[in-house]
Amino acid sequence: MFKRIINNALSRKSTTELIDNAKKGSLKKTLSAFDLFIIGIGAVVGTGILTIVGTAIQGGPESLGAGPAIIISMVLAAIACVFSALCYSEVASIIPVSGSVYTYAYATLGEFAAWIVGWVLMLNYVIGNITVASSWCGYLTQLLKGFGQYLPQFVINFPIWLRSDVRSIIHMCDKYGLDYHDKMPYLFNHIPFAVNVPVVLLTLVSTLILIKGIRESTRFATIMVCLNILTIVSFIVVGAFYVKPQNWIPFAPNGIEGILMGAFIIFFAYIGFDAVSTAAEETKNPQRDLPIAILGTLIFCTVLYILVALVLTGVCPLGHINTQAPIAAALSVINKDFLAGFISVAAVCALASVFLICQLASTRILYAMSRDKFLPRVLRAIHKKYRTPHMLTWIVGLVIIVCSLFMDLNISAQLCNYGTFTAFIAICVAVIILRKTEPKLKRPFRVPLVPLFPILGIISSLGLVIFSFKKLSSSVTMFIVWIIIGVTIYSIFSYKNLRK
Repeated sequence: MFKRIINNALSRKSTTELIDNAKKGSLKKTLSAFDLFIIGIGAVVGTGILTIVGTAIQGGPESLGAGPAIIISMVLAAIACVFSALCYSEVASIIPVSGSVYTYAYATLGEFAAWIVGWVLMLNYVIGNITVASSWCGYLTQLLKGFGQYLPQFVINFPIWLRSDVRSIIHMCDKYGLDYHDKMPYLFNHIPFAVNVPVVLLTLVSTLILIKGIRESTRFATIMVCLNILTIVSFIVVGAFYVKPQNWIPFAPNGIEGILMGAFIIFFAYIGFDAVSTAAEETKNPQRDLPIAILGTLIFCTVLYILVALVLTGVCPLGHINTQAPIAAALSVINKDFLAGFISVAAVCALASVFLICQLASTRILYAMSRDKFLPRVLRAIHKKYRTPHMLTWIVGLVIIVCSLFMDLNISAQLCNYGTFTAFIAICVAVIILRKTEPKLKRPFRVPLVPLFPILGIISSLGLVIFSFKKLSSSVTMFIVWIIIGVTIYSIFSYKNLRK
């Protein structure tokens, strides 16, 4: 019996079977290479520059900051990503199917590994969106304050318990010596309660857009991403004239430990090219377009990241960098309030597109898992008019709303990183296995120097994970609990359902 369970857990789907199942699907093929590039840019640029770069430089409650040496952290993160990006490009061109690394793991590592990878990717996108939403709310609050002469005070300074989560409110009160009992209501006189109303509204709007159709979603994302790039380039050009080299000293205030932790934190931003692969089944020419979009996203965003980091740390002295709205705050330091307001407007738009793209990716992965019987069949229902997985889209939206009640920006970003590293390691392993098991398979894109490059990808990702385990106790504990829940669901429901 034990042997049978192990054999079932290791059972794989052939690449031919996966592709044939995808051809029978109902998703519309409407995306071009440019659309995929926009999805990647939208997920990477907004996430890294507008949300988490401040924490990577400054540090967080459980992590040291890299300081101006963040540019080294970014280079290290990019190098670690290169190997995984090459592996993504090869496997995505072979298996152009929804589900990203989950699907690739099913073809190489077996059903149990596929389930765990898919379960972790859910953590990656759904919980990662809490980070995006939290920062989006911060920029929105800053934007509203700029209209102080025109809007009523109850709109500009609405209660903190209506725009934050319980954990963040308690942390803020502890930091400034305030009584958090005065900052939020209590249910049944014992349970603190807070609801981020802007995040709830953002989630509902994003859900409705995604249900309408992926083509409409990418059009919306294209407009937002172009606006985002324009504002970031404006920040680089204007801020470059106010850079003070003395702000780069000390260059690495926390030494190699701060640099490595900065690389770990900034890794959160590179989820973008995984988001590209989740839309493979809705791409017109996936064998050609997926590698172009994946590698193009990595190169473009890395260069942009480094330029922004140089200007940001050159303009703001270390210790004065805002962790929720770093770029807008930096422009206020140099008295460019008008441009800071423009940045806030762009950030609100850009982060909305990031939010939408991550929600899109999560629903497509869940759709693939439901099609493979890991999840109830009813979840794969397709809207009769719009041809989108509407039930899954609503479920993901509701999960985001519930999680936003108690999770803050830093914890959700750290948790998301573990999902990213898991995906990167799995994709590198998949390339090595496919080269051995199916050497004659047609490969429109090939990773050079196999198995060296995939092994380097595994080592670099695994090294940063092990390093972080020693520092980030809260997120590590939550990640382990998440894995245990995933194994339990597989044992109770998925395993038996797959045997039917």
